[in-house]
Amino acid sequence: MSLILLDRDGVINHDSSDFIKSPAEWEPIEGSLEAIARLNQAGYRVVVVSNQSGIARGLLDIETLNRIHSKMRRMLAQLGGKIEAVMFCPHGPDDNCQCRKPEPGMLKDLAHRLRVSLDNVPAVGDSLRDLQAAQAVGARPILVKTGKGRKTFKQGIPDGIPVYKNLAAVADALLEAKQ
Repeated sequence: MSLILLDRDGVINHDSSDFIKSPAEWEPIEGSLEAIARLNQAGYRVVVVSNQSGIARGLLDIETLNRIHSKMRRMLAQLGGKIEAVMFCPHGPDDNCQCRKPEPGMLKDLAHRLRVSLDNVPAVGDSLRDLQAAQAVGARPILVKTGKGRKTFKQGIPDGIPVYKNLAAVADALLEAKQ
């Protein structure tokens, strides 16, 4: 069984500069849930790793975040897919924590909990901090052009990082390479 790490906002669902603060605001990017289901069917364990500073900012609480994730899981289950775990950092950018991407703490914690190495594990994100956190633990960073991805790409990313239109295109490439 393979593992894949996904950022949430901008990769699975549409992002908002005002933050995703309620289940009603959480809307999947076209094809993203189907991509996760296809990855599951091909033997991938899917884990979401996401900065959620809206909690530190007082824009939502843990209960609301859990309801957002329940909606995501429910919609995914209707397509035959599942997310094994959701890891998130509730801290703000000035909290100096080790779990907020680009710091690698959340990914290291995940590796410890699952008792796995993250070496060469695909880690899909739409921001430079997603890519940097993946690189810091030896994972294989992948940029998507959804969410903040186009802007991130234009600002420049480290050499050798593959770039795809969206999560569906990432799934296509991973599944093709697996054959």
